[in-house]
Order: sequence, then structure tokens, then C-alpha cells
Amino acid sequence: MKKIEAIIRKSKYRVVKEALHEVGVNFFSYWDVTGIGNEKEGHVYRGVSYSTSDIQRRHIAIVVNDDFEEVTVQAILKSAGTGEVGDGKIFVSDINECYRIRTGEKGGDTLK
Repeated sequence: MKKIEAIIRKSKYRVVKEALHEVGVNFFSYWDVTGIGNEKEGHVYRGVSYSTSDIQRRHIAIVVNDDFEEVTVQAILKSAGTGEVGDGKIFVSDINECYRIRTGEKGGDTLK
């Protein structure tokens, strides 16, 4: 099993969610996060300068079976990208085991 974590623009969340549903990823967790990025410039709006060093993003966490890793990553890549700096990152890590709390069942079938 793999854990796929993506940090994406908040404005792209709906598109990413729909892309994940289209490929069969129907369960994932998400939360709003703030991070520090490479962009160092501030923006000026109506004469007021705003810092852009603290960047608002959405963090998505998904656990999938090994054979579904590439499909999931590609869905995120295609739907979250704008081609601009700040599109985000995807991290993939191994999951050793998964348990269904209700039944005590373990293994990859618990993800279905």
C-alpha cells in the first residue's frame, strides 16, 4: 500500500477532487495548511502591500493499493497543475499495514 500526500493550491481543490473521483479514489482526507514557499515577493493591492511568504494551500492524504499509485498520482498531476510556481508537491510513501477498526480486518482489502 502507498500513502500519497499532495499539497495543492486551494483554488484547484474542486478540480482535483473530481479527477480523483473519476479514477475511482472515493475516500481521502484533506485539511487547510499554511506553508513557506520559494516566492519572496509581496503583492500590492489598492496601495497596501501583502506578504506572500505564508502560502495558503490544501493538503490531501490518500492511501491506495500499490497497483493504484500511478493512476492516482497522474490524476493529481493533470488536475492540479497550472504551469506556474506554487502548484504544489506530491509525496509517496509506503504503508506497512492497514486495519479496519469495525471488524479488525487487515490488509489491502480494507481500502475497498
